[in-house]
Amino acid sequence: MRDIREYLKEGALLFDGGMGTYIAARTQSSHRACEWANLTNPAEVESIHRAYLDAGCAAVKTNTYAVSRLSFPEETCAAILKAGCEIAGRAAGDRAYVFADVGPIEAPDDRDLLPEYCFVVDRFLENGVRCFLFETHGSDQYLHSVAAYIRSRDPGAFIICSYAIQPGGFTRQGELAENLVRRTWADPNIDAAGFNCITSARHMVEIMKRITPVEGLFSVMPNAGYPTVRGNRTFYNGEPAYFARQVAVLHAMGARILGGCCGTTPEHIAAIPAAIETPVAVVQYPASREEPQRETKEDPFWEALCDPDRRPFAVELDPPDLADTHRFMQGAEELRDSGADIITIADCPVARTRMDSSLMACKVQRELGVNVLPHMTCRDRNLNATQALLLGLCAEGVRNVLIVTGDPIPTASRDEVKSVYNFNSRKLIQYVASLNRTQLPRPFHIFGALNVNARNFSVQLDMAKQKEEAGCEGFMTQPVLTWQALENLKLARAELKGKILGGILPIVSGRNAHFINSEIAGITVDQFIIDCYDGADRAKGEELAVEFSAGFARRMRPYVDGFYIVTPFSRTALVGRIMERIRRDGPEGEGSPNPFFDRPFFLD
Repeated sequence: MRDIREYLKEGALLFDGGMGTYIAARTQSSHRACEWANLTNPAEVESIHRAYLDAGCAAVKTNTYAVSRLSFPEETCAAILKAGCEIAGRAAGDRAYVFADVGPIEAPDDRDLLPEYCFVVDRFLENGVRCFLFETHGSDQYLHSVAAYIRSRDPGAFIICSYAIQPGGFTRQGELAENLVRRTWADPNIDAAGFNCITSARHMVEIMKRITPVEGLFSVMPNAGYPTVRGNRTFYNGEPAYFARQVAVLHAMGARILGGCCGTTPEHIAAIPAAIETPVAVVQYPASREEPQRETKEDPFWEALCDPDRRPFAVELDPPDLADTHRFMQGAEELRDSGADIITIADCPVARTRMDSSLMACKVQRELGVNVLPHMTCRDRNLNATQALLLGLCAEGVRNVLIVTGDPIPTASRDEVKSVYNFNSRKLIQYVASLNRTQLPRPFHIFGALNVNARNFSVQLDMAKQKEEAGCEGFMTQPVLTWQALENLKLARAELKGKILGGILPIVSGRNAHFINSEIAGITVDQFIIDCYDGADRAKGEELAVEFSAGFARRMRPYVDGFYIVTPFSRTALVGRIMERIRRDGPEGEGSPNPFFDRPFFLD
C-alpha cells in the first residue's frame, strides 16, 4: 500500500471498531483477555477483522491491546503479539493498514515501564508492523520516549497516541485533555494525537470544542454510547446511525482519523463514510476553554501564611467515628477560640472509617465561621467522585485542601474493602490544579504532605518538587520530634518554593510515645523524649507536651511559614495551651530550660 501520510493528505483514515467487546458479543464470553484468542481461536479473530474491513475501514488494529510481559509470561507475550500481527496482516492484505495496538502498561509499583513498552515495540517491528496506535492512555508519561525509540528503529514508522478522556475532559490520571493533545502534537516523533474509549461520540464533540482550531492530525475513536451490565456482561446499545452522525461532526471539526472503540460493531463503522459525506453545520468555537469568573478576595489563612511576621496555626482534629458531631464541634469551637487560624480534618486516618472529612469541613466552616482545610486521599474515590467532591467544596466556600495518597486498607480487609487509587498524590494535585484553571471560580490552595522523618529524605524532597511542578503551593510536614527531622526541615526550606507548615505532635505519655514509634508510619520520636515521660502522670505528661511542642516550634520558626499541630486524643485544651505558649515565646523567646534543646546538634 502507498505511504499512509500520502493517504491522509487526500481524505480521512477510517479505523475498525472495538475488538474486545465485539468478540465478546459474538462468542458470548467476557472481553477480558480477548488477546488469548490469537492463539486459541485465530479464525474468529480473523473473521472479525474481515467483518470490519468489509464495513469499509482502511485500518485495522491488531488484537494485542493488553499484551505485555506484566500481563503474560514473556514467551506467551511474544507468541500472542506474533499471532496478532499475522492474523491482522492476513485479513488486511493490500486493502488496509495494520496498526500495532498498544494499551497502557501498568504495574503495582513505581518501576520504570519503558523497557516493557520497548519489548512490545520490538516484537511488532520484528513482525513487519510499521504503524502504531497507543490507545486508551491516561497520560503521556512514556509515550514520547517510546515514540523516539520507534523512530530510532524505523524512521518511517507512523505513530498515533490516543487518550481515554472522561466526559468532563480529564483522564483517569487527572490530565486535562487539551494539554495532553497539544503536548503530543508538539512532539516531532508522533504523527497524530486524539481520544478514544470511555467517552461517547457526543461528549467527545464537546471535548473537541476546547481544542479547536486543530493544530495537527487528530484521531477520534469514541465508544458506542455508555455501557450497561446484565448478567455479569457489559452491553453497549448505541445506534450506528446516531454514532456515525456524531463522528461526522468530529470530522467536520478537523478530525482526520476516525473509528470506534468499545461497543462499536461493523455496522457502526459502515455508517460513517456516508455520514461524513453529508454536509454538517459546524459552529465556530473559541480556541481554548473559557476561564471561569474569578473571585478576587483572597483566603485569610493564605494571607496569614504569606505574612513574614506571622506564623499561623493549622490544627488537626480527627472527625468522629460515629454519627454524633457534638463533641467534635465543641472541640472545633474551642480550637477557634484558642486562636487556631484553620482547622484541618483528616480523611479516614490509618484507613479506619470516620465521618467524611469534607462534609465535616463544610459543617465547621458554616456553623462556626472558622477556616477549614479538609484532607483528601487518593484511596477511596475514583475520578468522578473526586471531581464531584471538589465542586461541592468550592460551592461551600472551602478554599484549601491537603492532598495525600492515604494509608492503604489493612491486608485482612482487602477481600471486603477495596482501595481505589486512581492516581497518586502528585497526579491528584495536578488534577486539582487543572480544575482551578478551568472550572472553579474560587481556586483551591493546594497543600501536600512532606515526611521529614524519612530515612532517605532526598527521595521525599524530589517528590515534593514534583508536587510543586504539579501545582502544590504548600506543605504540611510530619511531626518534628527528632534532630534529624529538624535538619531535614532546614533542607526543605532551602530547596522548596512553597509555604511550609512545621508539624507538631504533642506527646502526652510514654505509652503514647512508644505507640507512635511502633505503629504510626512516618513519625519518629527521639528516645531522649520517650525517656522523659517515664513515671509521668497525666498532668506531668501534658506539661512535657507543652514544653517539647513549644521548644520544637522555636527551633522550627526560622524555617516555616506556619505551624501544623495534631490534636492528641481530642485534647483541644492542651493544644490551646501549646498555641498560647508558642505565641508567648514569640520569635525571640528562649522558653524554659530543657536539656533536650541544649544538646549540641540543636545549636545553630
